[in-house]
Amino acid sequence: MNTMLKAIIGGAIWVATAAAAAAQNVGMPRPAQTGLQPPMTELARDQVAMDTLLLWITGLIVLFVTVLLAYVAFRFNAKRNPTPARFTHNSTIEVIWTAVPVMILVAIAFPSLNLLYKQLTIPEADVTIKATGNQWYWSYEYPDYEIDFDSIMVASDYADWDAVMASDSGRAEAEDYGVTRETWRLAADASMVVPVGAVIRVQAAASDVIHAWTVPSFGVKMDAIPGRLNEMWFQADEVGIYYGQCSVLCGVKHAYMPIQVKVVSREDFDAWVEETRVAQGLPPQTVRLAQAAQ
Repeated sequence: MNTMLKAIIGGAIWVATAAAAAAQNVGMPRPAQTGLQPPMTELARDQVAMDTLLLWITGLIVLFVTVLLAYVAFRFNAKRNPTPARFTHNSTIEVIWTAVPVMILVAIAFPSLNLLYKQLTIPEADVTIKATGNQWYWSYEYPDYEIDFDSIMVASDYADWDAVMASDSGRAEAEDYGVTRETWRLAADASMVVPVGAVIRVQAAASDVIHAWTVPSFGVKMDAIPGRLNEMWFQADEVGIYYGQCSVLCGVKHAYMPIQVKVVSREDFDAWVEETRVAQGLPPQTVRLAQAAQ
């Protein structure tokens, strides 16, 4: 695949306006970040809500146990109680410390199972994409549009960003794809392009070893396993570029296997499909549909 074709697939046709530029890099990690990335799908928001619920529950449990231990250590030490009690059990306390954890687990189970059901129940998809993991890049296929391409990390042959900048070829490659220090090791030479607000079904597979297709802002992570096809879905709310990584150790260049998803308007997506089909030597989508209807 030549550089021109990859540039087309990477979505270079949408860098014409300042508004589009401002919408770039919506879903990416930030330096010294401690929290989760902003959720940009319904699934991701539900996961953040579940995480917050569990954080409060576990935090209160830890606080209660800590206070209880401190109280017991102070109230019932040898100096204050030279003659220890000799009872062996307390039925009331035993019922309480059995029933309360059960009720907590039941309270957690309902939203947890509801979230799991939502993740596994895929709505009718607007776009289906097959993502195949390879050592160490991703291949994407759009069966409805007969499009396929590889997505490889930009300037992947260099040890660090300074080495990229010190090399004429590395610097030129980074400049061609608009890669900066912040996006290096996240940016790929071709984006998986999807329309905003559309239900996207991603089918994950692998050609060699186990990989995992993961985009934190979308709340999706699916193992890509050789000989098996796993499915997941997402529906992005906002136009922009979202980054992910292979999340299963898959070899020496595991860290050089980024995922780059470009969310665009429906009109821009249709234009990208037409441009990409022509670049791959295929008739425009409108011609293909007309031929299929005959």
